[in-house]
Amino acid sequence: MSNFTLVITSIALAENKVLQLYSSEAKRRNVSLILIGDRKSPENFSLTGAEFYAIEQQKKLPFKLAKALPENHYARKNIGYLIAIQNGAEVIVETDDDNLPYESFWQPRKLTVENARVIENKGWINIYSYFTDKKIWPRGFPLEYVNQPQAAEEDSINTIKAPIQQGLADENPDVDAVYRMTGDLPLKFEQKQPVALGRGSFSPFNSQNTTWFRQAFPLLYLPSYCSFRMTDIWRSFVASRIAQEYGWFILFHSSTVFQERNEHNLLRDFEQEIPGYLNNARIMEALLETDLCSDEQSIFENLMRLYETLVHGRWIEEKELHLLEAWIDDLIKLGL
Repeated sequence: MSNFTLVITSIALAENKVLQLYSSEAKRRNVSLILIGDRKSPENFSLTGAEFYAIEQQKKLPFKLAKALPENHYARKNIGYLIAIQNGAEVIVETDDDNLPYESFWQPRKLTVENARVIENKGWINIYSYFTDKKIWPRGFPLEYVNQPQAAEEDSINTIKAPIQQGLADENPDVDAVYRMTGDLPLKFEQKQPVALGRGSFSPFNSQNTTWFRQAFPLLYLPSYCSFRMTDIWRSFVASRIAQEYGWFILFHSSTVFQERNEHNLLRDFEQEIPGYLNNARIMEALLETDLCSDEQSIFENLMRLYETLVHGRWIEEKELHLLEAWIDDLIKLGL
């Protein structure tokens, strides 16, 4: 029996072999699978081994956010997180409907990691460079730092606490449109010791193969009023800023999934990523300049402060704050 709840959002439900695989494996392994639809999803879809929530079902849930979230948006995945928390989840794992799991994906998650190589106070870190010799970078990594020399891992291998853990994806990893239009794929990352980023070191992480432990659940929040291609990336900047305030590490580990990417228009992806190309580095600078409380009990206050910074910088629309307030209210009612 695994120790996590799996959350996926999808509109491509019919004949989706990835969702069928996840549902059958989840049922076999007694893993709870929550599948979140959207307006384009069929209302009467069902899949053995999964709890599917069509959009009308979502709106009937006792969550303020369920009625406030915009439709036809990836951020409706937030509802899946709330359902998992309501059901008593202690660990949430999220992925997407085009990432197929290796056997290692189903292993129990551990908050404390004993063999992580630690990087601190080195600034922007191209995390992919520690798992391959190929020149490749993760989506959300500031382009102005792509050619900078990478920091070496520390000599010591430490036991660290990592409430947020990012797994890589083989074959078609999460890279930006610039790389997709100029670089080579597929790629398989090396199986290596995990790398933990501590204070003063940053890398974007995504929502495609990510583990969250209970103390980090408030940081799951995906913003709606920003570019679609930036929602999980800018979430990762906020989460990293708060994690480092508390002395938590962000862990990156070798691939436990491989991606057979859904069809994308790369020029459209590029257009959606322009706000990131222009602003990712300065967003992190602004978040670092925002004063936070070091008490973990202030996580909601810290979350609101950082989103106010994003709104003040005009990177996210002001109406995002109303959604964030609903998210926080829902989590408080759920006992977080």
